[in-house]
Order: sequence, then structure tokens, then C-alpha cells
Amino acid sequence: MNQSEDNHIIPMTSIKAGSGTEVCSDVYYYTNQIVNVVMLGPANGKWVLIDAGMPGSGKKIIEAAEKRFGAGTAPECIVLTHGHFDHVGGITTLLEHWKVPVYAHYMELPYLNGSKPYPEPDRTVEGGLLAKIADIYPFEPVNIAEALHPLPHDSSLPELLEWQWIHTPGHSPGHVSFFRQRDKVLISGDAVITVRQDSLYKVLTQAEELNGPPRYFTNDWDLAKSSVITLSKLEPEFIVPGHGQYLSGEKIKSDLINLAEHFDELAKPKFGKYVND
Repeated sequence: MNQSEDNHIIPMTSIKAGSGTEVCSDVYYYTNQIVNVVMLGPANGKWVLIDAGMPGSGKKIIEAAEKRFGAGTAPECIVLTHGHFDHVGGITTLLEHWKVPVYAHYMELPYLNGSKPYPEPDRTVEGGLLAKIADIYPFEPVNIAEALHPLPHDSSLPELLEWQWIHTPGHSPGHVSFFRQRDKVLISGDAVITVRQDSLYKVLTQAEELNGPPRYFTNDWDLAKSSVITLSKLEPEFIVPGHGQYLSGEKIKSDLINLAEHFDELAKPKFGKYVND
């Protein structure tokens, strides 16, 4: 079991780095530098971890989990939205400490069992500074094969009976989002985010802005558009993204529909090596 061969600390931060946010009594997220790690479950009960943060983040995620759930706590399992470096950066440290199973979509498994790298990030894509320096972002696969399992085919989530996973590809082949119908909470991963992720200033300040997936790592824009359309039809009342702060209220429904209907103008870059593939 090992992190990717190109794994290294990325010196990025935001005003929310190191903080935790409770969306409702059993939905909580910890902002690790510029990415959110979600913890599902009541503070006094069993819980599940969604994603594993930036490179080198394992100890900080454990500390955040113990602050939320108590000393010595461990999740029932870890579920991944996808395997990009900023969502699995602490995974081996977490697994060495907790020794729990990890679940991901079957199309994402090659990027998590060491057999296949992601396409290289695109520094030529239209966007701000964080797109221009995309060469520094790791893209080689981690290898956590011994703990890895495919998500159930029936769209259920292990240990989370009320939640379902939804295949939302485009940003990566096996990207998934999570939805709970009872209160319409959507954990969108990177399929929909709430900050302009290629803009250094907006990432630092966490300026709220509903967006499609991060441009420098998305390599299928047609699928990314279809995924946003799929999520808009859920009419969520809460969006907990992989990047940015959570949004709630009636307005997010109309904003998400607008993003879906005008995806090419609002989210798809005008140029980049994956734009017209």
C-alpha cells in the first residue's frame, strides 16, 4: 500500500483551512487546505468518511475526526468521490491508522490500485493561476488495493442506508456524488463546486460561486455537462462540494439548473487540450 510516486505536499491554503462546518447534525466537513473531507454520522454514533484530503493530510484528518467523534474514533469505512491527488492525499496514513475498507466506483479502481495514471493535468486550459501551475499536481495512481472495494451496484452506500451514490463522470471516469432524498443533501465532490477553483484569489478567499468541475483535471467535458444536468434534476436544498463552502436554500436549485442549461458558457473552458476531445 502506497501513495503515488509523484505524491508531494502542495503549498496551498484558504481562509477556511483547518476549520470544520456542521451542515446538519450528521453531515460535517473539515476543510483541509483547499479541499473538503466530509464526515457522515452523528457526533455520538457510527460514521463514514468521504474522501481523504491533500497530500500529507492524514494526521490532520485523524485529529479533526477525533475532535468531532472522540478520541480513538474510527469510521466504519472510507468512501471516495474519486481518486485525484487532493481527495486521496492522506489515504495511506488513514488506512495504516484505522484499517477500514475503502469504496469507490468500479471505473475508478485502476487509479486506486496502482495500475493506471490519470491523464496529465492541463496547464494550457483557459483559467487562472492555479490552472497555469497544474504541472505541479500529482496524477500518478495510489495503490490501496488491499483495502479497496467497488461500490455496490444498487447505488447504496455501505453503512449509510439513507444515502445513494450517483455516477457523475467527466472530471474523472468513476467520479460519484452522494444524495439523501429525505432532506435533499447533495455531496457533489468535484462534479459541482462552489468556488472558481483555478483562481488563486477566489480559492484563498473561498468566494462563493457555483461552478462546474476544476478545469485543469477535467478531461471529458461532455460527460461533465451531463453530470451537472443529472444533479440539477435532484433539486438539492444543500450542496456540500469538494471545493468551496456549502450552499443551502431555494436559490441553489435555480442556480444549479442555470449552470446545467448554460454549462458551455459558464463552466466549459474555451480552450485546452481536453476541451474538444
